[in-house]
Amino acid sequence: MLRIFGMDVGEPMFLESSHLRFRAGKQLISDVPNAPAMWLTMRRDFDDRLCQLALAAGAVNFTGQALDRILPEQNEIRLKNGTVVTFQVLLGCDGVNSAVARSLFGRAFDPQKIGFGLEIEAPFDPQNPPENVVDVDFSAADWGYGWSFPKRMTTTLGVGGINAKNPAMKQKLRDFLMHNQGKDEWRVKGQYLPFGDFRRRPGRKNILLAGDAAGLVDPVTGEGIALAMHSGELAAQAAIRAVRQNVATSALRHYKRALKPTHRALRQAKIWRLLMFPKPMRGVFQSALASGTGLQEIYLNILAGKAEYKDIKGALVSRAPKAVFRMLRSKPRR
Repeated sequence: MLRIFGMDVGEPMFLESSHLRFRAGKQLISDVPNAPAMWLTMRRDFDDRLCQLALAAGAVNFTGQALDRILPEQNEIRLKNGTVVTFQVLLGCDGVNSAVARSLFGRAFDPQKIGFGLEIEAPFDPQNPPENVVDVDFSAADWGYGWSFPKRMTTTLGVGGINAKNPAMKQKLRDFLMHNQGKDEWRVKGQYLPFGDFRRRPGRKNILLAGDAAGLVDPVTGEGIALAMHSGELAAQAAIRAVRQNVATSALRHYKRALKPTHRALRQAKIWRLLMFPKPMRGVFQSALASGTGLQEIYLNILAGKAEYKDIKGALVSRAPKAVFRMLRSKPRR
């Protein structure tokens, strides 16, 4: 059994990969065959396992019942079948299009800052599986990247980035698929991504937002599962504390205090993103990453959750002058 956040989730649904490859289109930036291990799975399987664990712990299952509306002032959730659910503390863990966030703030996210991703699942022959390599393409999207993630029965390929900076995201996906698979015939899935546009005030009184609903997504990688599970745990702890103190409206205060380190890390990541994604800096970052120095090691440790963005920012800034010099020297003379 594999344990994630202290829970036995079952190893068979995961694929382990320790081989990462970074590139910019056809240009190979870095090939790392001994990277920190990454575990890859299908969200449907993973989410179902978490749901089963929750039900086994005593949760009541309302899956499949449509929401009518949320009434924050009355502490009520009304379903379209007439069911009324009351609460002392409500945790909104309902994703980027959060109905809980809309009930509090009028909209779930800022359309000018939101990210967007498109991806497909490419099946493969189990007798002839593809390479077990996590592939990242920094040129596939503006202020974003393309990815190829191996799974047990498919390969997930996609592109994502800041939505406002990628008006032709569908074409970017087609180009990425043609480059990697030679065809683009699969069913496409799309989803908005908060991509670091987190809510400084993640809720109101006794209503808390966690995960994507609170915008808690890494501004560089777009990864949100770890932050969702961590913030969900912090929200639950804040709710328990507020209820035990018989002051349900204090839940947000407890939660905000617990989230401070997470918010600080996300602010650092947003600063670092300015050193990585803008076109004038893109080549500097890629050149520094390709050098195989400490920057690469720090970046891999960030992906593995073993380092923070404040560490890589310093490494990149210290190497930027040399990287710029290498870029200028490599340009052909006229």
